[in-house]
Amino acid sequence: MEKGERNMAETVQQRKTDIGPPHYEQFLHPVIKKNFGKWQYHEILKPGVLVHVAEGGEKIFTVRMGSPRLLSVQTLRWICDLADKYCDGYLRFTSRNNVEFLLADQTKIDPLIKEITAAGYPVGGTGNSITNIVHTQGWVHCHSAATDASGVVKCVMDDLYEHFVSMKLPAKLRVALACCLNMCGAVHCSDIAILGIHRRPPRVMPGLGKICEVPTTVASCPTGAIAPKMVDGQQTVEIIEEKCMFCSNCFSMCPALPMSDPLNDGISIWVGGKLSNARTTPGFSKLAIPFLPNNPPRWPEVVNAVRGLVDAYAKGANKHERMGEWIARIGWPRFFEVTNLEFTKYHLDDFRFAATTYNTSAHVTF
Repeated sequence: MEKGERNMAETVQQRKTDIGPPHYEQFLHPVIKKNFGKWQYHEILKPGVLVHVAEGGEKIFTVRMGSPRLLSVQTLRWICDLADKYCDGYLRFTSRNNVEFLLADQTKIDPLIKEITAAGYPVGGTGNSITNIVHTQGWVHCHSAATDASGVVKCVMDDLYEHFVSMKLPAKLRVALACCLNMCGAVHCSDIAILGIHRRPPRVMPGLGKICEVPTTVASCPTGAIAPKMVDGQQTVEIIEEKCMFCSNCFSMCPALPMSDPLNDGISIWVGGKLSNARTTPGFSKLAIPFLPNNPPRWPEVVNAVRGLVDAYAKGANKHERMGEWIARIGWPRFFEVTNLEFTKYHLDDFRFAATTYNTSAHVTF
Protein backbone atom coordinates (compact mmCIF):
# COMPACT_ATOMS: atom_id res chain seq x y z
CA MET A 1 0.00 0.00 0.00
CA GLU A 2 1.33 3.42 -0.97
CA LYS A 3 1.83 6.05 1.72
CA GLY A 4 -1.07 8.20 0.47
CA GLU A 5 -3.45 5.21 0.41
CA ARG A 6 -2.38 4.21 3.93
CA ASN A 7 -3.03 7.71 5.30
CA MET A 8 -6.44 7.78 3.64
CA ALA A 9 -7.32 4.37 5.14
CA GLU A 10 -6.30 5.60 8.59
CA THR A 11 -8.41 8.75 8.15
CA VAL A 12 -11.47 6.71 7.12
CA GLN A 13 -10.99 4.39 10.10
CA GLN A 14 -10.85 7.32 12.54
CA ARG A 15 -13.75 9.24 11.03
CA LYS A 16 -16.82 9.53 13.28
CA THR A 17 -20.29 10.07 11.86
CA ASP A 18 -23.89 9.66 12.98
CA ILE A 19 -24.46 6.94 10.38
CA GLY A 20 -24.98 3.44 11.74
CA PRO A 21 -24.86 2.07 15.27
CA PRO A 22 -21.89 2.63 17.57
CA HIS A 23 -19.56 -0.32 18.10
CA TYR A 24 -20.94 -2.68 20.72
CA GLU A 25 -17.59 -3.03 22.45
CA GLN A 26 -17.81 0.40 24.09
CA PHE A 27 -20.92 -0.74 26.01
CA LEU A 28 -19.47 -3.98 27.41
CA HIS A 29 -18.96 -4.38 31.15
CA PRO A 30 -15.22 -4.10 31.95
CA VAL A 31 -15.12 -7.71 33.21
CA ILE A 32 -16.76 -8.94 30.00
CA LYS A 33 -14.48 -6.81 27.83
CA LYS A 34 -11.37 -8.01 29.63
CA ASN A 35 -12.32 -11.68 29.38
CA PHE A 36 -13.96 -11.64 25.95
CA GLY A 37 -13.75 -15.17 24.55
CA LYS A 38 -11.99 -16.47 27.67
CA TRP A 39 -14.87 -17.85 29.72
CA GLN A 40 -14.39 -21.15 31.51
CA TYR A 41 -17.98 -21.97 32.54
CA HIS A 42 -21.28 -20.52 33.66
CA GLU A 43 -24.03 -21.73 35.96
CA ILE A 44 -27.42 -20.70 37.34
CA LEU A 45 -27.23 -19.77 41.02
CA LYS A 46 -31.02 -19.48 41.43
CA PRO A 47 -33.96 -18.53 39.18
CA GLY A 48 -33.03 -15.42 37.27
CA VAL A 49 -29.43 -15.23 38.50
CA LEU A 50 -26.45 -16.47 36.48
CA VAL A 51 -22.70 -16.33 36.98
CA HIS A 52 -20.05 -16.52 34.27
CA VAL A 53 -16.54 -17.41 35.40
CA ALA A 54 -13.50 -16.49 33.31
CA GLU A 55 -10.37 -18.57 32.92
CA GLY A 56 -8.57 -16.14 35.23
CA GLY A 57 -11.22 -16.51 37.93
CA GLU A 58 -13.07 -13.22 37.45
CA LYS A 59 -16.87 -13.42 37.70
CA ILE A 60 -19.75 -11.51 36.19
CA PHE A 61 -23.26 -11.95 37.58
CA THR A 62 -26.51 -11.51 35.66
CA VAL A 63 -29.93 -10.76 37.17
CA ARG A 64 -32.77 -11.27 34.69
CA MET A 65 -35.97 -9.27 35.08
CA GLY A 66 -39.10 -9.84 33.00
CA SER A 67 -40.62 -6.85 31.23
CA PRO A 68 -43.78 -6.30 29.16
CA ARG A 69 -41.71 -5.05 26.20
CA LEU A 70 -43.77 -1.89 25.69
CA LEU A 71 -42.30 0.37 28.36
CA SER A 72 -43.01 3.95 29.34
CA VAL A 73 -40.25 6.52 29.60
CA GLN A 74 -40.74 6.53 33.37
CA THR A 75 -40.17 2.76 33.54
CA LEU A 76 -37.08 2.98 31.35
CA ARG A 77 -35.67 5.71 33.58
CA TRP A 78 -36.37 3.55 36.65
CA ILE A 79 -34.54 0.61 35.03
CA CYS A 80 -31.57 2.84 34.21
CA ASP A 81 -31.55 4.19 37.76
CA LEU A 82 -31.37 0.61 39.08
CA ALA A 83 -28.46 -0.11 36.75
CA ASP A 84 -26.65 3.02 37.97
CA LYS A 85 -27.30 2.10 41.60
CA TYR A 86 -26.25 -1.55 41.52
CA CYS A 87 -24.38 -2.24 38.27
CA ASP A 88 -22.33 0.85 37.44
CA GLY A 89 -24.83 1.49 34.64
CA TYR A 90 -24.37 -1.82 32.82
CA LEU A 91 -27.46 -3.65 31.59
CA ARG A 92 -28.86 -5.16 28.42
CA PHE A 93 -32.18 -6.10 26.86
CA THR A 94 -32.58 -9.64 25.52
CA SER A 95 -34.39 -10.63 22.34
CA ARG A 96 -37.24 -11.90 24.54
CA ASN A 97 -37.69 -8.50 26.17
CA ASN A 98 -36.02 -9.43 29.45
CA VAL A 99 -33.81 -6.88 31.19
CA GLU A 100 -30.46 -8.26 32.37
CA PHE A 101 -28.48 -6.35 34.98
CA LEU A 102 -24.74 -7.08 34.91
CA LEU A 103 -22.95 -7.01 38.28
CA ALA A 104 -19.40 -7.67 39.36
CA ASP A 105 -20.26 -7.41 43.09
CA GLN A 106 -22.19 -10.46 44.31
CA THR A 107 -23.33 -8.69 47.48
CA LYS A 108 -25.55 -6.37 45.43
CA ILE A 109 -27.63 -9.20 43.90
CA ASP A 110 -30.16 -9.66 46.69
CA PRO A 111 -30.77 -5.91 47.28
CA LEU A 112 -31.31 -5.49 43.53
CA ILE A 113 -33.78 -8.39 43.40
CA LYS A 114 -35.61 -7.01 46.45
CA GLU A 115 -36.06 -3.64 44.78
CA ILE A 116 -37.19 -5.20 41.49
CA THR A 117 -39.80 -7.45 43.10
CA ALA A 118 -41.03 -4.63 45.34
CA ALA A 119 -41.88 -2.73 42.16
CA GLY A 120 -43.94 -5.65 40.91
CA TYR A 121 -41.54 -7.10 38.33
CA PRO A 122 -40.51 -10.79 38.33
CA VAL A 123 -36.98 -12.17 38.37
CA GLY A 124 -36.49 -15.50 36.62
CA GLY A 125 -36.68 -16.96 33.13
CA THR A 126 -33.50 -19.04 33.38
CA GLY A 127 -32.91 -22.77 33.13
CA ASN A 128 -35.90 -25.11 32.99
CA SER A 129 -38.48 -22.36 32.94
CA ILE A 130 -40.68 -20.33 30.66
CA THR A 131 -38.83 -17.17 29.87
CA ASN A 132 -40.52 -14.09 28.44
CA ILE A 133 -42.62 -14.53 25.29
CA VAL A 134 -41.06 -13.07 22.16
CA HIS A 135 -43.83 -11.42 20.20
CA THR A 136 -44.73 -9.13 17.34
CA GLN A 137 -46.57 -5.79 17.20
CA GLY A 138 -50.24 -6.78 17.24
CA TRP A 139 -53.02 -4.24 17.14
CA VAL A 140 -50.88 -1.55 18.74
CA HIS A 141 -48.90 -1.01 15.55
CA CYS A 142 -49.24 -3.57 12.73
CA HIS A 143 -51.80 -3.12 9.96
CA SER A 144 -51.97 -6.85 9.07
CA ALA A 145 -52.44 -8.23 12.60
CA ALA A 146 -55.12 -10.89 13.12
CA THR A 147 -54.82 -10.59 16.89
CA ASP A 148 -53.15 -8.47 19.51
CA ALA A 149 -49.65 -9.27 20.69
CA SER A 150 -48.94 -7.41 23.93
CA GLY A 151 -52.41 -8.10 25.34
CA VAL A 152 -52.31 -11.84 24.70
CA VAL A 153 -48.75 -12.12 26.02
CA LYS A 154 -49.65 -10.21 29.18
CA CYS A 155 -52.59 -12.54 29.89
CA VAL A 156 -50.66 -15.75 29.14
CA MET A 157 -47.63 -14.74 31.20
CA ASP A 158 -49.82 -13.66 34.12
CA ASP A 159 -51.18 -17.21 34.17
CA LEU A 160 -47.75 -18.83 33.74
CA TYR A 161 -45.97 -16.59 36.25
CA GLU A 162 -45.07 -19.54 38.47
CA HIS A 163 -43.03 -21.08 35.65
CA PHE A 164 -41.06 -17.85 35.10
CA VAL A 165 -39.89 -17.48 38.71
CA SER A 166 -39.06 -21.19 39.17
CA MET A 167 -37.18 -23.91 37.30
CA LYS A 168 -39.50 -26.89 37.84
CA LEU A 169 -40.23 -27.81 34.21
CA PRO A 170 -38.56 -30.82 32.55
CA ALA A 171 -36.60 -28.50 30.26
CA LYS A 172 -36.73 -24.95 29.01
CA LEU A 173 -40.03 -24.07 27.34
CA ARG A 174 -40.00 -21.37 24.70
CA VAL A 175 -43.28 -19.63 23.90
CA ALA A 176 -43.66 -17.18 21.02
CA LEU A 177 -46.49 -15.13 19.52
CA ALA A 178 -46.98 -13.78 16.01
CA CYS A 179 -50.06 -11.71 15.28
CA CYS A 180 -50.32 -13.04 11.71
CA LEU A 181 -48.71 -15.77 9.62
CA ASN A 182 -46.01 -13.44 8.31
CA MET A 183 -44.47 -14.45 11.62
CA CYS A 184 -42.06 -11.72 12.59
CA GLY A 185 -42.21 -13.49 15.96
CA ALA A 186 -40.45 -16.66 14.68
CA VAL A 187 -43.23 -18.87 16.00
CA HIS A 188 -42.42 -21.57 13.46
CA CYS A 189 -39.75 -23.00 15.75
CA SER A 190 -41.06 -22.64 19.32
CA ASP A 191 -42.19 -25.20 21.89
CA ILE A 192 -45.57 -23.45 22.01
CA ALA A 193 -46.50 -20.96 19.32
CA ILE A 194 -49.47 -18.59 19.45
CA LEU A 195 -50.30 -17.49 15.92
CA GLY A 196 -52.94 -15.00 14.81
CA ILE A 197 -54.81 -16.16 11.70
CA HIS A 198 -57.09 -14.63 9.10
CA ARG A 199 -59.74 -17.02 7.80
CA ARG A 200 -61.17 -14.93 4.97
CA PRO A 201 -59.45 -13.35 1.97
CA PRO A 202 -59.22 -9.56 1.71
CA ARG A 203 -62.36 -7.64 0.79
CA VAL A 204 -62.25 -5.74 -2.51
CA MET A 205 -63.55 -2.23 -1.88
CA PRO A 206 -65.41 -0.32 -4.60
CA GLY A 207 -63.29 2.11 -6.59
CA LEU A 208 -60.07 0.15 -5.98
CA GLY A 209 -58.69 1.19 -9.37
CA LYS A 210 -58.89 4.85 -8.38
CA ILE A 211 -57.14 4.26 -5.05
CA CYS A 212 -54.42 1.75 -5.96
CA GLU A 213 -52.18 0.90 -8.88
CA VAL A 214 -53.66 -2.37 -10.16
CA PRO A 215 -50.48 -3.92 -11.69
CA THR A 216 -48.52 -3.30 -8.48
CA THR A 217 -51.36 -4.73 -6.39
CA VAL A 218 -51.50 -7.87 -8.56
CA ALA A 219 -47.70 -8.27 -8.36
CA SER A 220 -47.75 -7.97 -4.55
CA CYS A 221 -49.35 -11.40 -4.08
CA PRO A 222 -46.74 -14.15 -3.53
CA THR A 223 -49.16 -16.93 -4.54
CA GLY A 224 -50.80 -15.35 -7.58
CA ALA A 225 -54.19 -15.07 -5.87
CA ILE A 226 -54.99 -11.61 -7.27
CA ALA A 227 -56.14 -11.07 -10.85
CA PRO A 228 -57.07 -7.84 -12.68
CA LYS A 229 -60.74 -7.37 -13.49
CA MET A 230 -63.03 -4.83 -15.14
CA VAL A 231 -66.32 -3.96 -13.42
CA ASP A 232 -68.66 -1.44 -15.06
CA GLY A 233 -65.79 -0.12 -17.11
CA GLN A 234 -63.62 0.43 -14.03
CA GLN A 235 -60.35 -1.31 -13.24
CA THR A 236 -60.35 -3.48 -10.10
CA VAL A 237 -59.16 -6.93 -8.99
CA GLU A 238 -60.63 -10.24 -7.91
CA ILE A 239 -59.33 -12.64 -5.26
CA ILE A 240 -58.84 -16.32 -6.11
CA GLU A 241 -59.63 -17.67 -2.65
CA GLU A 242 -58.12 -21.15 -3.05
CA LYS A 243 -54.73 -19.55 -3.76
CA CYS A 244 -54.85 -16.96 -0.96
CA MET A 245 -52.74 -17.66 2.11
CA PHE A 246 -54.07 -14.61 4.01
CA CYS A 247 -50.68 -12.92 4.33
CA SER A 248 -52.13 -9.41 3.90
CA ASN A 249 -49.22 -8.38 1.69
CA CYS A 250 -51.72 -6.94 -0.78
CA PHE A 251 -53.12 -4.63 1.89
CA SER A 252 -49.61 -3.28 2.43
CA MET A 253 -49.66 -2.18 -1.21
CA CYS A 254 -53.34 -1.30 -1.51
CA PRO A 255 -55.51 -0.02 1.37
CA ALA A 256 -58.62 -0.92 -0.66
CA LEU A 257 -58.01 -4.61 0.16
CA PRO A 258 -58.62 -4.72 3.94
CA MET A 259 -57.98 -8.08 5.62
CA SER A 260 -59.06 -7.48 9.23
CA ASP A 261 -62.29 -9.24 10.19
CA PRO A 262 -63.58 -9.10 13.79
CA LEU A 263 -65.62 -12.28 13.34
CA ASN A 264 -63.23 -14.52 11.43
CA ASP A 265 -59.83 -13.39 12.72
CA GLY A 266 -58.54 -15.43 15.63
CA ILE A 267 -55.69 -17.47 17.07
CA SER A 268 -54.19 -20.88 16.40
CA ILE A 269 -51.82 -22.80 18.67
CA TRP A 270 -48.78 -24.73 17.39
CA VAL A 271 -46.39 -27.00 19.30
CA GLY A 272 -43.14 -28.90 19.10
CA GLY A 273 -40.73 -26.59 17.34
CA LYS A 274 -37.20 -25.75 18.45
CA LEU A 275 -33.98 -24.17 17.22
CA SER A 276 -31.62 -26.14 19.40
CA ASN A 277 -29.42 -28.93 18.01
CA ALA A 278 -29.15 -30.57 21.43
CA ARG A 279 -30.11 -34.27 21.38
CA THR A 280 -32.39 -33.95 18.34
CA THR A 281 -32.48 -31.85 15.21
CA PRO A 282 -34.26 -28.49 15.02
CA GLY A 283 -37.89 -28.78 14.01
CA PHE A 284 -40.88 -26.75 12.91
CA SER A 285 -43.93 -26.28 15.10
CA LYS A 286 -47.02 -28.30 14.16
CA LEU A 287 -50.68 -27.39 14.50
CA ALA A 288 -52.38 -28.28 17.78
CA ILE A 289 -55.46 -26.02 17.87
CA PRO A 290 -56.79 -24.65 14.55
CA PHE A 291 -58.81 -21.72 15.88
CA LEU A 292 -59.59 -19.83 19.06
CA PRO A 293 -61.58 -16.59 19.07
CA ASN A 294 -60.22 -13.15 19.81
CA ASN A 295 -61.77 -12.38 23.17
CA PRO A 296 -60.07 -9.31 24.64
CA PRO A 297 -59.11 -8.03 27.08
CA ARG A 298 -58.12 -11.32 28.79
CA TRP A 299 -58.34 -13.95 25.99
CA PRO A 300 -59.52 -16.73 28.36
CA GLU A 301 -59.70 -19.40 25.64
CA VAL A 302 -56.08 -18.85 24.64
CA VAL A 303 -54.85 -18.68 28.23
CA ASN A 304 -56.62 -21.93 29.14
CA ALA A 305 -55.31 -23.67 26.02
CA VAL A 306 -51.69 -22.71 26.68
CA ARG A 307 -52.04 -23.62 30.37
CA GLY A 308 -53.39 -27.05 29.40
CA LEU A 309 -50.44 -27.69 27.08
CA VAL A 310 -47.90 -26.59 29.69
CA ASP A 311 -49.49 -28.73 32.41
CA ALA A 312 -49.62 -31.83 30.17
CA TYR A 313 -45.98 -31.33 29.17
CA ALA A 314 -44.83 -30.74 32.76
CA LYS A 315 -46.61 -33.89 33.90
CA GLY A 316 -45.61 -36.23 31.08
CA ALA A 317 -42.17 -35.24 29.80
CA ASN A 318 -38.90 -36.75 30.97
CA LYS A 319 -36.11 -34.62 32.40
CA HIS A 320 -34.37 -32.48 29.75
CA GLU A 321 -37.05 -33.40 27.18
CA ARG A 322 -38.34 -30.55 25.05
CA MET A 323 -41.99 -30.30 24.01
CA GLY A 324 -41.38 -31.71 20.52
CA GLU A 325 -39.24 -34.55 21.87
CA TRP A 326 -41.98 -35.47 24.34
CA ILE A 327 -44.56 -35.54 21.55
CA ALA A 328 -42.29 -37.62 19.33
CA ARG A 329 -41.81 -40.15 22.15
CA ILE A 330 -45.48 -40.60 23.03
CA GLY A 331 -46.84 -40.09 19.50
CA TRP A 332 -49.39 -37.62 18.21
CA PRO A 333 -52.47 -39.76 18.97
CA ARG A 334 -51.42 -39.94 22.62
CA PHE A 335 -50.62 -36.21 22.62
CA PHE A 336 -54.16 -35.33 21.53
CA GLU A 337 -55.49 -37.71 24.16
CA VAL A 338 -53.57 -36.33 27.13
CA THR A 339 -54.21 -32.70 26.14
CA ASN A 340 -57.94 -33.29 25.48
CA LEU A 341 -57.63 -31.67 22.06
CA GLU A 342 -59.73 -32.61 19.05
CA PHE A 343 -58.02 -33.82 15.88
CA THR A 344 -59.68 -32.18 12.88
CA LYS A 345 -59.27 -32.00 9.09
CA TYR A 346 -57.35 -28.76 9.58
CA HIS A 347 -54.44 -30.71 11.04
CA LEU A 348 -53.78 -32.24 7.60
CA ASP A 349 -51.14 -30.18 5.82
CA ASP A 350 -52.42 -30.11 2.23
CA PHE A 351 -51.40 -26.57 1.25
CA ARG A 352 -49.70 -26.65 -2.12
CA PHE A 353 -46.68 -24.73 -0.91
CA ALA A 354 -46.13 -26.92 2.18
CA ALA A 355 -42.44 -27.35 2.93
CA THR A 356 -41.85 -31.03 3.58
CA THR A 357 -38.27 -31.59 2.45
CA TYR A 358 -36.30 -28.73 4.02
CA ASN A 359 -33.23 -29.84 5.93
CA THR A 360 -33.30 -27.73 9.11
CA SER A 361 -30.51 -29.55 10.90
CA ALA A 362 -26.92 -28.54 11.48
CA HIS A 363 -26.07 -32.19 12.12
CA VAL A 364 -23.73 -33.72 9.55
CA THR A 365 -24.77 -37.17 8.31
CA PHE A 366 -23.23 -39.50 5.75
